[in-house]
Amino acid sequence: MSRLVFSLLILFLYSPLAACAAPVDTNDQLKSVASALRMTFPNIPLQQVHETPVEGVYEIVTQKNEILYFAPRSGHIFAGELWNSQGKNLTRESQARMMTEKLALLPLDKAIKIGDGPNQVVEVSDPDCPFCRDGSAFFSGREDVTRYIFLYPLERIHPQAEAKARFILSSEDQEGAYEDVFSGAYDKQPLPEFKDNGMLDTHREIARSIGIHSTPQYWINGKYISGTNLEKLEEMLDQGPAEKQ
Repeated sequence: MSRLVFSLLILFLYSPLAACAAPVDTNDQLKSVASALRMTFPNIPLQQVHETPVEGVYEIVTQKNEILYFAPRSGHIFAGELWNSQGKNLTRESQARMMTEKLALLPLDKAIKIGDGPNQVVEVSDPDCPFCRDGSAFFSGREDVTRYIFLYPLERIHPQAEAKARFILSSEDQEGAYEDVFSGAYDKQPLPEFKDNGMLDTHREIARSIGIHSTPQYWINGKYISGTNLEKLEEMLDQGPAEKQ
């Protein structure tokens, strides 16, 4: 087995749990691990259990989409990142896989739609997030994308972002309002008067329902990426839609 390294952020120490006999069937094995977790940590809202390359350590996905690691023999939980000796972040890969699966839960008919290119881009964005604006400028400069944008203002960090998001979603011309706001047109002047249609509340609920708590988040042709890494975004777009790969 390859040497693996844990980056441990939190370690919970509880009384050791007696090891269960390892069943032959893998599904039974994971069910046994899930049962052990519920017994030892009843307050953890368990969603899924997966095997890891580390013997005796299992990946735990909570209902808040957090990834933890559980060692049922000793009754310990580790919170952090799991890497292998090739420098691959296995935790990040699991998060990306999990969020890729969440794409099917997003009602794209509720999103702001911009463009009609062959590459599908789904975004969760904050109007005053500088990284979101960098991503917006990048996509606005391309003609090969169809964008579906959900707004999720983080008002504790960006106090003006909520009003801007409500203005965009309440506008008859959502695309025009979006481009104005994300280009900074209303950073130093008041927003035009508008009647709030309540769509921001819908966008927030959609984002929260799949475990979004930060921005920006992207799905490029169905594949998830967190944060505005322009080189990675361009690479993913250049690969083209899935049917062309």
